[in-house]
Amino acid sequence: MSSSNRTDHIRLTSHPEPGGKPVFPIHWGAADARARGPIIGTVSRPQDRNVIGSHGGSYAVYRALAVSAGALDPIRRPDLTNTFPAATIGPFPQWSEPSRIVALDPWGHLVAENFRTEIAEGTDIRPSIAVTRARLDLPEIRDAMAAKRLKPDGTVVHANGSVSVVKIAIDPVWYLPGVAQRFGTSETKLRRTLFEQTAGMFPELVTRPDMQVFLPPIGGTTVYLFGDVAKLPDHRTRITCRVHDECNGSDVFGSDICTCRPYLIHGIEECARGAQEGGLGLVVYNRKEGRALGEVTKFLVYNARKRQEDGDAAAAYFERTECVAGVQDARFQQLMPDVIHWLGLKRIDRFLSMSDMKYDALTGQGIDIVERVPLPLELIPADAHVEIAAKKAAGYFSTEVPAAKDLTDTVGRSLEKY
Repeated sequence: MSSSNRTDHIRLTSHPEPGGKPVFPIHWGAADARARGPIIGTVSRPQDRNVIGSHGGSYAVYRALAVSAGALDPIRRPDLTNTFPAATIGPFPQWSEPSRIVALDPWGHLVAENFRTEIAEGTDIRPSIAVTRARLDLPEIRDAMAAKRLKPDGTVVHANGSVSVVKIAIDPVWYLPGVAQRFGTSETKLRRTLFEQTAGMFPELVTRPDMQVFLPPIGGTTVYLFGDVAKLPDHRTRITCRVHDECNGSDVFGSDICTCRPYLIHGIEECARGAQEGGLGLVVYNRKEGRALGEVTKFLVYNARKRQEDGDAAAAYFERTECVAGVQDARFQQLMPDVIHWLGLKRIDRFLSMSDMKYDALTGQGIDIVERVPLPLELIPADAHVEIAAKKAAGYFSTEVPAAKDLTDTVGRSLEKY
């Protein structure tokens, strides 16, 4: 990189320029992308930045390593030619309701279309959402076809067992006033807590109240749509939905200690079937490993559960997690409904989840859920019955009505506090 493109001093953005105004102000909830303004979290032109943090979520650090190693030019801008969405998503009325979507940029996949002039003039504006088409190839789907539960139709499910989907990657974009409102706290308290609990990584959280948008360094969401995406605006479309939180050990490697992969596969099969019947299937995959406590914490909890004096038991399932992590679950789900609003949906006909937290978050945000579908008993791995028994006793949805004695014998009296 030439000396003309780089200065020797570090420019701090932790305080606003005296009397300065942002080049690209953000008006969250505006009716269109240009009125709302672009989200600029790039570092090539610091004077253009209008958000706290940088693009790429948890991958921003890898980008820094690439620059440090000399493999990436720090001022390089992406060439967005032919990267436009492979399917049309929106706009929907929810996009212009400021309190409806607060954890993602609803216009994030339309950057090249809406800010073509600014990009051509050198402003580094990057998408936070990408929409493509793909096929899923899963052995369990071929098993479902062999068992005649699914039949190939050539559009959704193909003869070789692959399933066509529209696949959408979403990076988190937080509108801090709206996030604070969701969690029932003040924006000031939220900013300070984020600043303190990240060891001061983002000083702008407490020094730049003029910046109301934060790009957190966390994992995002992948959406899988089954069926004709053009049916999204038609509110008569029957929606089958699985909201799934990441569990790498089960989802990818097939661990039998939990129900995650069985429920994910069950969701995919039901979504494909729903699409074949003329509706739309939707799988929302959130990067929240180990109940958003992380995989290290999750494995520590596994050890603690298995080494208990009385062995692994449903009665101590949540207690073991709380002993290690200090909290039973850090997912909370308050921000999860945003992706449903982004897709313009107001109703889910078949909700493939037993989670009371997910159900409460969606219905609390005005999403009508017609039917809740539990995981079939025959799909629960042998070593996962401890988990499922504990979750049912803690409030997870089930169509079973066990006798009081059976519940006590299975779960234990200590679960009453949950």
